[in-house]
Amino acid sequence: MKTLDLKPAERLAGTDEYYFSGKLKEIRQLNQSGVQVINLGIGSPDRSPDKEVITELIEQASHASNHSYQPYQGIPELRRAFANWYSEHYGVTLDADREILPLTGSKEGLMHIAMAFINPGDEVLLPNPGYPAYQAVTRIAGGICRQYELSEPTGWLPDLEGLGREDLSRVKLMWVNYPHMPTGGRATPGFMKDLVSFARQHEILLVNDNPYSFILNEKPVSLMSVEGAFSVALELNSLSKSHNMAGWRIGMVAGRAEWLDHILRFKSQMDSGIFRPLQLAAVKALQSSRDWYAGINEVYRQRRERIFELLDNLGCTWQPAQQGMFVWARIPQNEISGSGFSDRLLHEHRVFITPGFIFGSGGERYIRPSLCQPTEVINEAISRIRSGQ
Repeated sequence: MKTLDLKPAERLAGTDEYYFSGKLKEIRQLNQSGVQVINLGIGSPDRSPDKEVITELIEQASHASNHSYQPYQGIPELRRAFANWYSEHYGVTLDADREILPLTGSKEGLMHIAMAFINPGDEVLLPNPGYPAYQAVTRIAGGICRQYELSEPTGWLPDLEGLGREDLSRVKLMWVNYPHMPTGGRATPGFMKDLVSFARQHEILLVNDNPYSFILNEKPVSLMSVEGAFSVALELNSLSKSHNMAGWRIGMVAGRAEWLDHILRFKSQMDSGIFRPLQLAAVKALQSSRDWYAGINEVYRQRRERIFELLDNLGCTWQPAQQGMFVWARIPQNEISGSGFSDRLLHEHRVFITPGFIFGSGGERYIRPSLCQPTEVINEAISRIRSGQ
C-alpha cells in the first residue's frame, strides 16, 4: 500500500526542531557510552518551590471538585494573586478582572500574541541575540522577521535613535526582553521610558517578555510601570524561574483589556484551562516573602562565583553585572566559533555549555553557561576542565 506523501504546512518553513531538543538526544547518547555529561546548558531550575506551595497542591488535588475544566481566563484567585504580586514587587496596579490573563507558561503566550496580532506580511522587530522562540512564532504567524542588533558596548540595549531613522511603516510588533536573555543585560528606567516613547511615536506594539526579573536582581522592574505603557505594551511573566516552577507551566500576560480579549479568542481554541490545584498552589507561590526570593538569589550568587571560575579556566571574559540565571561570556580570541568551542567542551570534557549562535549571529562568539546546577556539580565541571579529562 502506498504511503501518503504528506508534506508539512508552508508556515513551518524555516522553523526547525528546537536546538535543545536535538542536543539533549546527543547528550543521552553520550551518557550511554560512558562518562556522564555535566549539563550547564538549559535554564531549568533544579530546586523546588516553597514547601507550602507543594502542600497546597497536594491538598487541593485531594478534592474531587477541583478536577473539572477550568475558566479560560484563569480562576479569580489567581488573577488577584498576580495583581497583588505586581503591586507589591513592581509598583504596578493591574485590574485583576480585566488586565491579567493567566497562561500555560509564558512561552505559550508568545504564540498566542503572534497569532492574535501578526498578519502575513507584517514586519516584526526582534533582538539579535535573542530568544529563538520570538523568530519562530513570528514566522509561523506569517510575519516578516526584522532583527535589531544588540552589542556588548551598548549594554545589550537597542539603538532606538538609529531604528527610528529607518522605515518602520510596516512594523506591527516589537519583541523585547529585559532582563535580557541570553546576555543578562539590564534595562535602565530611562531606557524603558525611551522604549515606550519610541513605540508610541511609530505605533508599534511592544511585548516585553519578563520571566527573569527576580533572578539576581534586588529590584524587579516591569515595563508596565512606565507612564503610557498601557497604550502600547503587553508584558509576559512566569513563575518558572522566579519560583522554581518551570514544569508547572504557570504564566500570565498583562495589558489592556481589549487586547487580552483578542489573545483569549485564540487561546480558548487551544486549551481548556489550567488544572485548578496548580492555580491555587500558584496563588501560594505568589505570596512568597521577600526573604524567600533573597534565599534563592543567594544560592545563585554562590553558583555564579563558581561559573566565573570555570570561565576563567576556559579563558573566557564576561561582564559581572548580569541578571538572570545564566552567564553570557565571550570565548577566547583563538577560538574559531562558540559552536566549535561548545562541541569541544562536550566531547573532550563531557561538559555541555550552550553556544551563543543559537540566539542569533550576535551570539557567534559567546557561550552561555547556566546557574541551574548545584555547586558541587559545577566544581566537578571545573575539575574536568583543569585536568583535561
